[in-house]
Amino acid sequence: MNFFNIYLEKIFQTFIITVMKNLFTQQKKEIVLYIIFGILTTLVSWGTYALLINLFSFSILTSNALSWVCGVTFAFITNKIWVFESKSWKLQTTIKEGTAFVSSRIITGILEVFGVPLLSFTGFDEIFFKIAAKLGLSMKLFYTEGIYSKAAFAVVVIILNYIFSKLLVFRNQKRD
Repeated sequence: MNFFNIYLEKIFQTFIITVMKNLFTQQKKEIVLYIIFGILTTLVSWGTYALLINLFSFSILTSNALSWVCGVTFAFITNKIWVFESKSWKLQTTIKEGTAFVSSRIITGILEVFGVPLLSFTGFDEIFFKIAAKLGLSMKLFYTEGIYSKAAFAVVVIILNYIFSKLLVFRNQKRD
């Protein structure tokens, strides 16, 4: 990473932390940051999913699994640094947190990877395709196979992931 990227990261981190410390208690700050990075993680996952389906014609299952890997990687880094403020990058700590994080995400990932195609198979998305058509929405994204099933599972997965991260992964915050 070059100096400019490190500098920008520090500015961003300092700004977010300063604003959050002044506006919210630690618990509220944690929840707000979790929501912000949860939304960004979802965008990473959905963006990857849409690209894999639309540009590479991958199956729903393959696209969903690969988008999950991208989302989990992004989520671990942002949760460790900004949400739960785990300061230690010691190998033992990072492996312990990473293993617990990935393990908890595997649980919710299995739910999502198999639940999205299953829900899509039931015709869940067709309801929303009709609504999108009635609203005159023409972007291909609104007609991406399985996208509304993915959205439905995202809500449940985000809530479960917070609970797992808070209770199992980053229990001891602000480690040095």
